[in-house]
Amino acid sequence: MRQSVLNLEESMIRQVANAGMGRSDVLKFWFGESDETTPAFITDAAIASLQQGETFYSHNLGLPELRDAIAGYSTGLRYPGAAPIAAGRIAVTSGGVNALMLAVQALVDAGDEVVAVTPVWPNLTAQPLIMGADLRCVSLKPVAGEWQLDMAELLAAITPATRLLIVNAPNNPTGWTLSREEQASILAHCRTTGTWILADEVYERLYFEPTPNGCAPSFLDIADSEDRLVVAHSFSKSFLMTGWRLGWLVMPPSMTPHMGKLVEFNTSCAPVFIQRAGLVALQGTNDVTPQLVAHLKTCRDTLVPLLQALPGVEVATPKGGMYAFFRLSDQDRFGDSLETAKRLVVEAGLGLAPGNAFMVNPGPDAQGWLRWCFASRDVARLSQGVDRLKRWLTL
Repeated sequence: MRQSVLNLEESMIRQVANAGMGRSDVLKFWFGESDETTPAFITDAAIASLQQGETFYSHNLGLPELRDAIAGYSTGLRYPGAAPIAAGRIAVTSGGVNALMLAVQALVDAGDEVVAVTPVWPNLTAQPLIMGADLRCVSLKPVAGEWQLDMAELLAAITPATRLLIVNAPNNPTGWTLSREEQASILAHCRTTGTWILADEVYERLYFEPTPNGCAPSFLDIADSEDRLVVAHSFSKSFLMTGWRLGWLVMPPSMTPHMGKLVEFNTSCAPVFIQRAGLVALQGTNDVTPQLVAHLKTCRDTLVPLLQALPGVEVATPKGGMYAFFRLSDQDRFGDSLETAKRLVVEAGLGLAPGNAFMVNPGPDAQGWLRWCFASRDVARLSQGVDRLKRWLTL
């Protein structure tokens, strides 16, 4: 087996979840998904497809009607003056994870230099390592209660030797979001260095700041169609479809036929009945997503002030996503976040994700962080969880 695969670490989030498996008394906030089920009209579309016998392969790049719908949906979210998104730039994938891995496979060779903005969902840093890349990280920093990116540091890290920049905004786990000015600076710089950008924008719609289109800023708002830009999306978060495994990529049109070849050698295609569900989800987005975002904002505005009121807890208010990333400041007691998260499961009945899972080679200043997914159907569960954390901190 390849050494890069042997070197992969077991998911820390899964380690914590395994510690709580079978315990009905644990309040579970460790995974990045809502506990709401998929709306019935989406499920019904998949059932109808199966009943009609749509159990065969589709085109590698996805059903033409779904690619058209994604193109129209994405174009409708763009700011005035943005280039429309043509269906010829779309590849339907078997989930957002698959979309990101396909992009990395398409762009990265062994020995290539890749820069990633961290903390970030661990798959985004593991994928280039699987390909044998040389990974460099630029870390966000909490400043005056808000996560910030040192643009000078990032741009200095991206040189003509940098093959790929990976950036996730809105960010998992911090909720940090790139501004339009930061995106423009990054795009202009990468044009001069010849660096590709892989933008994970799956939380684009889960954004709480006021904007004309209800979305976080996207690189697609300012990029040309042939820029070295690949944007990954997913149906999972915005449409309550995590288990369905359906996503898509937006890429330069010259790249799309080659991506179809990669899809063939990975999954052949996304299942047709799941694509039918995605098509109906897009048609009903005015009902599903705005309601979801409004509820998530209520969840955020319930959880974060309660955490901020706890002595020894540092937390910034996330602008997007579905997570509160907070720190227990007593490093002597809470230094190793994985062990702390395991203790919380056993001793407090509270399931959170360890902050170490989102950092590459974390140093002392990275210790003590935990991620709380606040996408809870019952907002009262969030308050109950904080009560458990508060009691545990005073033990």
